[in-house]
Amino acid sequence: MSTVGIKELKNRLTQYLRRTKMGEEVVVTERGKPIAVIQPIQSATPVMSLQARLAKLAAQGLVSLPTRRPLKKVRTVKVSGDPISRTILEDRR
Repeated sequence: MSTVGIKELKNRLTQYLRRTKMGEEVVVTERGKPIAVIQPIQSATPVMSLQARLAKLAAQGLVSLPTRRPLKKVRTVKVSGDPISRTILEDRR
């Protein structure tokens, strides 16, 4: 399953049609909002992939898709010294 904007789809249509031919579904977006699904003709049954189903629900206005990309893996920070909970308790006294 891939997602592609209209401009990129227009510029690389052959590439995305080749992917579709191999069985992959392609969700087409306009300004980040899904507007269409390109799928192989053999699988002209209801869309099965999660992204495509979410796109369909978003088009119907039943859900809103995230507008930002997910956060990258956050690095944990190790802090030396007393636990913060102890510092807070001491500060309350």
